[in-house]
Amino acid sequence: MPSSSSTDSALNPEAPAPEGSAPAAPASAKAEAKAETKAETKADPKPAPKAPARRGWPGVGPQLADRLARLDIFCPADLVLHLPLRYEDETRLTPLVDARPGQSVVCEVEVLSCEVQQRPRRQLVARAADQGGEITLRFVNFYPGQQKQLAPGARLRVFGEVRHGFFGLEMIHPRLKPVHQGDALPASLTPVYPTTAGLAQSALRKLTLRALAHVSVSEDLPETLRTRLGLPTLKDALHLLHAPPPEYRAIDLEDRQHPAWQRIKLDELLAQQISLRRAYAARRILNAPALPLKNTLTQALLAQLPFALTGAQRRAWGEIAHDVGSPHPMQRLLQGDVGSGKTCVAALAMLQAAEHGRQAVLMAPTEILAEQHYRKLATWLEPLGLEVAWLSGSRRKKAREETLGRLARGELLLAVGTHALIEDPVTLPLLAVAVVDEQHRFGVRQRLALREKGGRGESPHMLMMSATPIPRTLAMSYYADLDVSVLDELPPGRTPIVTKLVADGRRDEVIERVRQACLTGRQAYWVCPLIEESETLQLQTAQETFEMLSAALPDLRVGLVHGRLRNEEKSTTMGAFISGELQVLVATTVIEVGVDVPNASLMVIEHAERFGLAQLHQLRGRVGRGVHESVCILIFSQPLSQTGRERLKAIYEHTDGFVIAREDLRIRGPGEFIGARQSGVPLLRYADLDADAVLVDLARDAAETLLQHKPRAADAVTERWFGGKAALLKA
Repeated sequence: MPSSSSTDSALNPEAPAPEGSAPAAPASAKAEAKAETKAETKADPKPAPKAPARRGWPGVGPQLADRLARLDIFCPADLVLHLPLRYEDETRLTPLVDARPGQSVVCEVEVLSCEVQQRPRRQLVARAADQGGEITLRFVNFYPGQQKQLAPGARLRVFGEVRHGFFGLEMIHPRLKPVHQGDALPASLTPVYPTTAGLAQSALRKLTLRALAHVSVSEDLPETLRTRLGLPTLKDALHLLHAPPPEYRAIDLEDRQHPAWQRIKLDELLAQQISLRRAYAARRILNAPALPLKNTLTQALLAQLPFALTGAQRRAWGEIAHDVGSPHPMQRLLQGDVGSGKTCVAALAMLQAAEHGRQAVLMAPTEILAEQHYRKLATWLEPLGLEVAWLSGSRRKKAREETLGRLARGELLLAVGTHALIEDPVTLPLLAVAVVDEQHRFGVRQRLALREKGGRGESPHMLMMSATPIPRTLAMSYYADLDVSVLDELPPGRTPIVTKLVADGRRDEVIERVRQACLTGRQAYWVCPLIEESETLQLQTAQETFEMLSAALPDLRVGLVHGRLRNEEKSTTMGAFISGELQVLVATTVIEVGVDVPNASLMVIEHAERFGLAQLHQLRGRVGRGVHESVCILIFSQPLSQTGRERLKAIYEHTDGFVIAREDLRIRGPGEFIGARQSGVPLLRYADLDADAVLVDLARDAAETLLQHKPRAADAVTERWFGGKAALLKA
């Protein structure tokens, strides 16, 4: 195997982007990243300390270690689990006369000529031939070493996709290998790995083969299960996927249904299930206040509500009430579609604590959403003689300090707020129930900080709410450490929402539709993706739209709300819209969840193709909350990307949040769908939760077996896949 220096020599900064590397971020992502970087720099003028160079291992120096770290490879064992994206077949030669455009083939040729051409752009062009034909080899980006390899008379094996060119067949940036006549061909398929800038495939292949030879891979799956499923050992599966025997074809492996792939995916799912079950068990040994349901304040609330609970709400409340009555901390996810009544169920959970003289809090990710919850809870609970505290960063210092003092003394039992709830000055000595809304928008440590607010050496009962319904397979895999309650039923009387797709060239028609709706007494939202003009993104901005609509609708009152306004301004504008003083509200996605204005019957979303599917569904759910017929108009720009087209088709055809969630999972993948990077849940690299639902069931059962009978094997599985990352699950 190569030494560190020889391995690093394969990393050529002038070489074209290696195959399997991530594509460049779209303009929108680059603009957002630039804006975030600018904001962070402004907030903290001190330059960040330079990260120390990573320590490598034998054969891997610091520079190479840094590049491998971008792929989450920190040791030889990580290399073994860094599996190929696809394979290239270099086991057979194809004569040029048999090469067909669109095919990737290996040809053995002799170079006839080579020159650097300046027009139409600077490029290296070589003519080469075998006994039956000729081909042009073209390099737009090249370096001196390639020019030397292509000296006339050189004998090469070239691998690449054959195309029609101006002078006949050609290959663009083929892979070159000098050979002598009669040299043996590779005996197996050539793996192509996910990689990063400056890290060549050849370097990854050499490092991986060396790691395979030296890393010990234990077999931890119960033998009876492995033989019943007809799966190879983990060691055999890894060797087969990194170096497939000659009898295998690329197509046999690339669909990831081969038994070797099934063994890998089952091991990954097993690691995840073990980690999640251990996190669940760790919580079960903690102490929590046991608060059995007294049915005093809870029944008083139900008696005064102008509506009856749905069957789903009653079922979820029963599950929560049982958990809060237990001496172990509840860790429950309450999920439901837009408007399914999660806030009412949360209020009942908070009242169960208040019935025992204990404190309960609700934390929301944005000021607008938190204030909406505060207003609703105050309306419901103050008639019962309960004061609800309001905590946010925007409150005046004197009022804030008074509220903090009353909470610290236990005089206030209920509080609603933003991140302000987890700041150090907030003391909650009687905390028993903590509700986190839109939990995926909080980081792991933020949720942990709220849990640590409990006093008396107890952990509070945690209820996490999500307005993004989660498909069953995803909940089984990612939330195996949580108990899940589902609100799969909407309250009666909700008006169906009609969704319309409109090209941006018909904006004048949409403005007239807004005018007519508001003149009949209704109200309208107009949502935009950006706040101010961007050179990169030619999108309609909130500020521009506000000015445009104010001019186009002089007989209507138009308001503007976005994330960069001061909290007082946002609250004033939202209050004016809720009270009906404003007919049209121009907004960014700060109104995505929680805003409840029954009189609003029209939602217009600019550049809908730029929003995620879950976001579109949440925004659409801001209308249809009253008795009036409601419409959501999605304005889109051409040309649409494939993903944009799929999103708009799904939101147009479906109103059921669970169906939309399945589509969102299919389009985006599980990691983005649940915000796993924020949740602390280890991301799955190879298992597909739709295609591999059967493996999830098997992994869950196998995890229980290992945890009960072979805890050391369970340790080995989680260490192999997650290392120290599994500790984050404890939050």
